Amino acid sequence: MGKSKLLFIAHEMSPFLELTKISEIVRNLPQAMQDKGYEIRILMPRFGNINERRNRLHEVIRLSGMNIIINDNDNPLIIKVASIPSARMQVYFLDNEEYFQRKHVFTDKDGKFYADNDERMIFFCKGALETVKKLGWAPDMIHCHGWMSALVPAYLKTTYKDDPTFKNSKLVYSIYENDFAGQLNADFAQKAVMNGMTEAHTEVYKPATSSALYAGAIHYSDGVVLAAENIDEEVLNSVKNSGKPVLDYNSTSDVENYYNFYDEIADEELAQVV
Repeated sequence: MGKSKLLFIAHEMSPFLELTKISEIVRNLPQAMQDKGYEIRILMPRFGNINERRNRLHEVIRLSGMNIIINDNDNPLIIKVASIPSARMQVYFLDNEEYFQRKHVFTDKDGKFYADNDERMIFFCKGALETVKKLGWAPDMIHCHGWMSALVPAYLKTTYKDDPTFKNSKLVYSIYENDFAGQLNADFAQKAVMNGMTEAHTEVYKPATSSALYAGAIHYSDGVVLAAENIDEEVLNSVKNSGKPVLDYNSTSDVENYYNFYDEIADEELAQVV
């Protein structure tokens, strides 16, 4: 039997993009898990302020060329890759000129939330799963971080549930402090519906607030990590009511606890089979 495969999906990672503590966790945790014997892949958006030359990004022709459909519009997906030599890890970047080639990440120069952040999120979540399919690499465990990956659990448990690449994948979702004020567009939940889904599947996301995105991700995940100290009370209630296995914030400082948590999630499926 080969190594267990662990996929990380996040919108930031050190040294490529450092916005919050997520970047540090997504840099250190994969390396720690690789040292434990996992085979690792990492996916993130290629935002416009990530320096391609300095970070030595280059396009992966065999993975590029897909189109991600949002609101009946085809959006080209370009895949680039960079290595972290000291860690022997590869990071795949999802790129699209319209959605990601901007000087700023989530807000414009005046601090205003981009009007199309909902579509950028949908593009990233759909594109991440399609990229893994094209890689031909079936993850045993998927660990998503932050609001921008919050649709991945829903897609995994609906559209992709019987896909050979993902049918045996378990999903862990890390929750942080609320990442943005206000909400995404009112029709976000409707736009997010994929093949094999109905609007009922995205109903939990409908308020389109940061808390609602987390509630949706919690609903569809197999396990939840409380990755920040000051998490919104509404989100904590969603976690409590879900009945899902939880890795508490006080336990996240020791990477050994993540390793044991992944094992717990994997073993839970085996227990259900027995």
